[in-house]
Amino acid sequence: MRICMWSGPRNLSTAMMYSFGARSDCDVVDEPFYGAFLARSGLEHPMRDAILAAEPTDPAQVGAALTAPLGARHMYQKHMVHHMMPGFMPDWPADTRHVFLIRHPARVVASYAKKREAPTIEDLGFAHQLNLYQGFVKSGAAPIVIDSGDIRANPGAALAALCAALTLPFDPAMLNWPAGGHPSDGVWAAHWYGAVHRSTGFDGAEGALPHLDGQYGELADAGMAAYQHLYAARIKISKL
Repeated sequence: MRICMWSGPRNLSTAMMYSFGARSDCDVVDEPFYGAFLARSGLEHPMRDAILAAEPTDPAQVGAALTAPLGARHMYQKHMVHHMMPGFMPDWPADTRHVFLIRHPARVVASYAKKREAPTIEDLGFAHQLNLYQGFVKSGAAPIVIDSGDIRANPGAALAALCAALTLPFDPAMLNWPAGGHPSDGVWAAHWYGAVHRSTGFDGAEGALPHLDGQYGELADAGMAAYQHLYAARIKISKL
């Protein structure tokens, strides 16, 4: 099985990649379209030159690698929804499952702003995520939605529910990983992954929503409609 995890930035996406990477039967891929996205868009991102030097910039080459026949192991692909520019999306094989990882926009904005000033609504991917989800629904791909807050609140139950939805046996190894990063980290990990590199598992439940003023509050408000639509479709986690 190949599992495409579609997320915006600061959504618990790297911790989820580490979680699946802790399985003995799963390879992981970190934001494979990032180089192609930067090359096509021309946007200035932290470590842009290093990313372009390290990553393939031809989306067709990336897509071919992601859709090649699998061996005995599963493949977990960590994708940023806003990286998928027109013409980037490959034809996914029948063994592909699509999962959408969501997070409350206020938490996303507050976390993102600590790493990169003056984000735009395009940087955060809220509309991209909903549009992509709706496209998969229309295609009959039956995407799964899981909320990062549910994972933080009860990692074992949330991951077990996700694995059940994927028809993948749950592995308790998913709850922990070694500190210091993963061999599959993208070169951008040096800028973005500090907190998760210090971790060995999921942090506890999140506290109250951050209070955001001005531009940051407007960005969070702009993402709410897409988030609420996806939140309504999320996996419901048992309160055990």
